[in-house]
This record gives sequence, structure tokens and C-alpha cells, in this order.
Amino acid sequence: MIEAGSGDGWVRCDRGHRHWGLFGAAGLLVRHRDATDPAGVDRILLQHRASWSHHGGTWGIPGGARDHGEDAAAAALREAVEESTLDTTALEPVQAFVDDHGGWSYTTVVVRAAAAPPVRVRGAESTELRWVRTDRLGELELHPGFATSWPTVSAIGA
Repeated sequence: MIEAGSGDGWVRCDRGHRHWGLFGAAGLLVRHRDATDPAGVDRILLQHRASWSHHGGTWGIPGGARDHGEDAAAAALREAVEESTLDTTALEPVQAFVDDHGGWSYTTVVVRAAAAPPVRVRGAESTELRWVRTDRLGELELHPGFATSWPTVSAIGA
């Protein structure tokens, strides 16, 4: 049974795709640039999805279903806290990107972090969280939605 306000559940968008999130979904793209990196390459926080999850075994950003009436930024921050030990209090908001499928959308909320501390898994939806250089993303099997949106969101906050 779905709790009042909960966005957990499957829907079909106007394109015929099946998506998790009755009211859409959102994820948190956390960027950090180490001032000592001579190449000036950003690192982003990625989540290795548990094998039982939708597109399990792939890498993406912490995120999930939006609750009824919840804005995308609040949902992305809530999901990051539910799935990791990331301290979200000092993150600087940059911008958001909405991937609208008609009847369902995924919002990537981009934030900048002053540091890239170790982040541990919280909950069962992830097997690992890792800071990854953006020039090394091609070495990982990315979540299909994240892989599709990366060329656009990579420019946000760069």
C-alpha cells in the first residue's frame, strides 16, 4: 500500500517508458573541484546501485521518487540523505535540469561541494558511493538515464 504523500510506485510516461516515481523523480549531482588538481577536473559523487534495483549494478547519482507536493530540490536532498552519509548542509545550489518525458520527469539538481569527504552507504539501495573524476566516467557502466543526460548536465556548474 502506498503511504499518503509517498511517490513510490511505477508509472508509464507519454513515450511508453516505465519509470519509478508517481510524481516524477529527482537526483543530486554533487560536484567538487580540488584546487590542487593540476588538470582542474571536477569529481562527482556517484552511487553504485544495488543489483536488485531498477538498472541495478550501474552507476548514477543518489536520487529517487518525489513525494506528493515535494519540489525537486527537496526530493534530491532527501534521497541523498536517505541513501548516503553525505552532509548536505553546506552544499551550494547551482541549477537544475529537467528531463521531461511527458507525464513523468526526472530533475537533476546540481550542487557544488567545497570538499569531497568520504561518503558511506546508508540503506540497501546502494553498494558503494564514490567520488569519480568526470574524465573517468567512461570507465563505469552508467545508469542509462544518467548516461543520456550527462552531456547536458555536465556543463551545469562546470
